Amino acid sequence: MGVSPSGRDRLVQLLTSDGVRREHPDFNYDGDLPSVAELYRQMVLVRRVDTEGFALQRHGELGLWPPSLGQEAVLVGGAAALGPTDFVYPTYREMLLGWLLGVSISDLLSVWRGSSHGGWDSHRHRFGPMSIVIGSHPLHATGHALGLAMRGQSDSAVIAYFGDGASSQGDVMEAIELAVLQQVPVVFFCQNNQFAISHPVARQSAVPIVQRADGFGLPGIQIDGNDVLACHAVTQAALKQAREGGGPTLIEAITYRMGPHTTSDDPTRYRDAAEVESWRARDPIDRVRAYLATEGWEPAFFDDVDREAEALGESVRAACLAIPEPDLAAWFDNVYAEQTGELRSQQAEYVAWRQQYGGVA
Repeated sequence: MGVSPSGRDRLVQLLTSDGVRREHPDFNYDGDLPSVAELYRQMVLVRRVDTEGFALQRHGELGLWPPSLGQEAVLVGGAAALGPTDFVYPTYREMLLGWLLGVSISDLLSVWRGSSHGGWDSHRHRFGPMSIVIGSHPLHATGHALGLAMRGQSDSAVIAYFGDGASSQGDVMEAIELAVLQQVPVVFFCQNNQFAISHPVARQSAVPIVQRADGFGLPGIQIDGNDVLACHAVTQAALKQAREGGGPTLIEAITYRMGPHTTSDDPTRYRDAAEVESWRARDPIDRVRAYLATEGWEPAFFDDVDREAEALGESVRAACLAIPEPDLAAWFDNVYAEQTGELRSQQAEYVAWRQQYGGVA
């Protein structure tokens, strides 16, 4: 199932807000009912990790937390769509997609606790460092994909996630332009959650972001970003097309950031409560639960998932509190591949100060 021009004619939705399956001429979710149940389970668990991270920040255990509340369908659908050698370039909003790919929760939490810059093995987990600089990493993704093409690795593709605000950055435009010219195996996935911090998308783009694909000459598909089946089907098709030499695709997922931009943000200052409630009715988890219930899925399953989620929340809390304090002296070793004399001097000065005053870090 390829990515065809008709895929951008209308929003791709395979599961409505009420939990009703829909057909689409170009995209279809081909998983069975147990597979849908597993997607539901993963979304519930991702949300539980997210809410626990938010609570830990509010209790002073984390310096910051970027919530993904309401955007779980993109994360879970995307993780399930990846091939065994595909690689992800994320922003902070896709942090928990990394957890789905096997990155330990301790490694992710340590970034926000200030204990590391991200200590996971990117190659092993196929998940790059979280990009805090807005819009910089699609260039990395295109470069990675260009390398795959030059080596003739036709079994791999790359996907770069970014937000609606990042779509206005020049780096993103340059990455797409080069990817199209070189026809490299990369997918550009825009999570349009309606706000670039406090700026609504209407102040960033006069037309839907997906329409920019026409100007660059690549397929563009707009999907219901709260529909995990659509997220999976379209991401899977775009990655497959990229691997098979079909070049890049731009996906725009229409979703909504139910929480603040980060825990340092107060969204009540710039958006209306009624708007938030209207999006709450489109919740990605509720619609899958409604669909499973309609299909006669065992009610005990939902209770089991809820219990698993609560246990997970406790383990996340314990993992956070168990993160050791960083050895700040070691951070001097990681600035350059070969440490400079000036840094060696600064490192020695710091170590001497720590020894003199009994500092533990």
